[in-house]
Amino acid sequence: AVVSTQSTGTVDLRVAKHKVLTAKRAKQQTELETASAELDPRQKRLHEELCQRGASTWVTTLPLAEHGFLLNKGEFHDAMALRYDFPIEGISHTCMCGKPNSMEHCLSCPLGGYVHLRHNQIRDLTANMLSEAGCRDITIEPHLLPITGEKFKYKSANTDDQARLDVSARDVWADMDKTFLDIRVFNSRADTNIKKSLKSALASHENEKKRVYNERILEVEKASFTPIVFSTTGTMGREAERFYHRLAVLLSGKTKQSIPDAVRYIRQRLSFCLLKTLIVSLRGYRGKRITPFNANNVDINLLYM
Repeated sequence: AVVSTQSTGTVDLRVAKHKVLTAKRAKQQTELETASAELDPRQKRLHEELCQRGASTWVTTLPLAEHGFLLNKGEFHDAMALRYDFPIEGISHTCMCGKPNSMEHCLSCPLGGYVHLRHNQIRDLTANMLSEAGCRDITIEPHLLPITGEKFKYKSANTDDQARLDVSARDVWADMDKTFLDIRVFNSRADTNIKKSLKSALASHENEKKRVYNERILEVEKASFTPIVFSTTGTMGREAERFYHRLAVLLSGKTKQSIPDAVRYIRQRLSFCLLKTLIVSLRGYRGKRITPFNANNVDINLLYM
């Protein structure tokens, strides 16, 4: 009888805790919706992105320089401004391209090559992690086989004989099978994306990649294709989520670490990789590139008196 009373008391306590937590979460959700109603569309999108899985990874990561998880105080201030939409101090009011400068403009302006830098950094990091996970035949910017009369469903399909994707590797989804990856990092708060929901924007970019490459990869290369889509805050598309989880499984098997630890480590590296490219795009030089001195065409022995 005593045991029965204790069991009943434990169950009642759990039920009471569940009711309190449910009520608390409902109240928080109501307060959140009330506050969101007062935000403009770009602030709403930023708030939505910050609520996504992994958006706060860099905030809770130890500052370890050997893993690239270290920011100086200036970079940290800029990172917090990006996160909370604070004004960016110390940047000019007008961009080198002639347009008014702002956080949104810095993330989208092609001048200076910082949009491509975001893409290339994620590409190179992904290739490195594929190698660490034990995948083989990893290639950056692999050329596709030429088209020899094949017809494709979509007019937007890439039929160029010089077509390249971002990364290819074997052993990702199945032993010895080849997988091609194509990466896109987009600003979800840009005018072309803000009218769509975040989920729709991610899916739209993934589907665009599939229309361009998927059928060609399947029919000509006899391989698989995975579009890797990120927003600038690090929110992943559905295909990217699946891919990096698979990479975590492979890395876990290689390093004997748990899968959750491998997932967290991959998210940390991706988060800091993206964050640093965003910070550079805020303060990086956008003027004309300095022409490097080519020492190969000069006999430096002739420079002596």
